[in-house]
Amino acid sequence: MVQSAAPITHGGDLGAARKLFPAAPEPLVDLSTGINPFSYPLPPLDPALFARLPEPGAVDRLAAVAAAAFGAPSAAHVVAAPGVQILLPMVAALMRPGRAAVLGRTYEEHARAAALAGHGVRGVAQLSDLGGADLAVVVNPNNPDGRLLARDALRDLADALAPGLLVVDEAFIDATPQESIAPDVTRPNLVVLRSFGKFFGLAGLRLGFALAPPALAVRLAAALGPWAVSGPALAIGAAALADADWMAATRARLAVAAQRLDTVLAASALEIVGGTVLFRLVRTAAAATLFERLGRAGIVVRRFADQPTWLRFGLPGEEPAWQRLAAALQGAQAR
Repeated sequence: MVQSAAPITHGGDLGAARKLFPAAPEPLVDLSTGINPFSYPLPPLDPALFARLPEPGAVDRLAAVAAAAFGAPSAAHVVAAPGVQILLPMVAALMRPGRAAVLGRTYEEHARAAALAGHGVRGVAQLSDLGGADLAVVVNPNNPDGRLLARDALRDLADALAPGLLVVDEAFIDATPQESIAPDVTRPNLVVLRSFGKFFGLAGLRLGFALAPPALAVRLAAALGPWAVSGPALAIGAAALADADWMAATRARLAVAAQRLDTVLAASALEIVGGTVLFRLVRTAAAATLFERLGRAGIVVRRFADQPTWLRFGLPGEEPAWQRLAAALQGAQAR
């Protein structure tokens, strides 16, 4: 059972990293998130987007483009929001307070959001353990270990849960879109969450989507209220999601970068136990020591309080970041 309403600590907090490692060289190399370091190039923006309230027509255009990009049946199945995070308690509140189950170990905000919506929450280790829940949550691919569940298995689970609700968080699915269950949101009890900022490298834009049957989509849109997404975010999101060439090239670029990261980590005898193209999870008995040494070298990685042998490495971006990571890992290995 989740007791606290306070947000859970995550990666990406460079202010906290600077307090922890005040003598670290700048700029810090932030590998503590799973955000694409090769971000989408921002299109020219009309200054009026910043001066006017977002137009309903722009919301409709983004929904249509997102439906095509994600494989959702139609724009009526798409709800745009200022990031997926704000959607979590709203999606949980689609069901009356009851029994929620989260397939773990995974992104901890799902359990917190379900508890905020009044559900009794339990973590489970197997997909079959989600049966009988009023609200079931699966992160696919999973964060932090990259576990990927077959679409058929998720469809079967949704059918078995009905009338319970299945929520599938696909924040890291963009590199393997063929694995998405988004086309199946015709089911009345399935909601799919899609991030924008991770794959497109624009997390600060705060844009995300819920894909759902129209009856649930209407409820989510009503809960968000008018003007939920800023005009600039609507314009940038529509341009990026329509850019099929950039998305295809980025998938290939990320695959190469992930292979390079594997090589760098393996050279330091770190055991890779999972991940996606945007991050790798490693296990080492020296995780605490390595976290400190990397931090002092100005490289921030993700650690886990409940898994003291785990570290998660995001992708470096420019060549200097790769060189700093390789040098820091070699220095740690030599000590």
